Amino acid sequence: MKTILILIQKEFLQIFRNRAMLPLILIMPVIQLVILGNAATFELKHISMMVVDDDLSPASRDLGSKFSNSPFFDVVAYAQSQNHCEEAMQQGNIDCYMIIPSGFEKKLTNGEEVQLQLVVNSINASAAGLIGVYCNSIVMDFGRGLTSGLSVSPAVIQTTHSYWYNPEMNYPSFMVPGILVLLVTLIGLFLSSMNIVREKEIGTIEQINITPIKKYQFIAGKLLPFWIIAQVELALGLFIGWVIYTIPIEGSLPLLFAFSSLYLIVILSLGLLVSTINNTQQQAMFISWFFMVLFIILSGLFTPVDSMPDWAQQLNIINPIKYFIEFIRMVLLKGSGFAETAHLFRSMVLFAAVLFPLAMWRYRKTV
Repeated sequence: MKTILILIQKEFLQIFRNRAMLPLILIMPVIQLVILGNAATFELKHISMMVVDDDLSPASRDLGSKFSNSPFFDVVAYAQSQNHCEEAMQQGNIDCYMIIPSGFEKKLTNGEEVQLQLVVNSINASAAGLIGVYCNSIVMDFGRGLTSGLSVSPAVIQTTHSYWYNPEMNYPSFMVPGILVLLVTLIGLFLSSMNIVREKEIGTIEQINITPIKKYQFIAGKLLPFWIIAQVELALGLFIGWVIYTIPIEGSLPLLFAFSSLYLIVILSLGLLVSTINNTQQQAMFISWFFMVLFIILSGLFTPVDSMPDWAQQLNIINPIKYFIEFIRMVLLKGSGFAETAHLFRSMVLFAAVLFPLAMWRYRKTV
């Protein structure tokens, strides 16, 4: 145990002496969390829109004002014709336009069916889908709020809704925990993958190999400092998320850190495995980045896992980031306990039981 503590002390001295390492560990994750927490959102605001009002009636103006007063739309102009709108969309000045036909108010007064035309720039299919949903919601709200002067019978069926676990639909509460998982993973994977490789590049690995230090002591001394640093990063990120984004912490923090302890063993073992395979830090960084990109895309952070193809969902079984993102959202937002997350613990224990011995075996210490 004394040997391991000395090796850990040696690793921390190397880390703190490296002036380029400290900003990477402490400052960059904080900046990324602050920026990405605001930038990574599924909401669309300030959608540029034009309206062609061929009716010029109080009802059509009322519908246009519904869009103007919405926080999601910016009605940049009321165009004279559809051609003006198409030209503006071709130039990229607007995202959508709506045409209100002549006779709009008259048909509403007579209880007839009215058709509105909405044209959306769907180069970004996801954004186009959201624009369609927002427009439909505003038009439906307009229909429900028609004045009694228009002879339209009130709706018979009304619906109400409530959102569990995130009642205000606050996107930072949903995104920040997932982003925090990515930052902790970056710290653990990249630093551990380049650690032993750095020893190879500067030639000190040969000196270590001829010492009586046992393999498990060397591995523990190499990985434990980054395990501690990543846990501190997680605690710091949770504090920043709570202070800046007021993310809820409904569940048990000890349970969260217990799971993160297992998760970091998995990530550090993967980094160690990458480090033993490569001979240069550049090679280790490229391979680590390959795994990170693959894991992030399949993690469910930006797109739901259930919407992925079957083959991608099957491949996602070996993605540890997916399990941690699911876990941290369940604990922080839902207040889930061990009983609800036991299956995630089992998966992480299985990952650790496979990757850590494999990394230990792959590192060959020669005496």
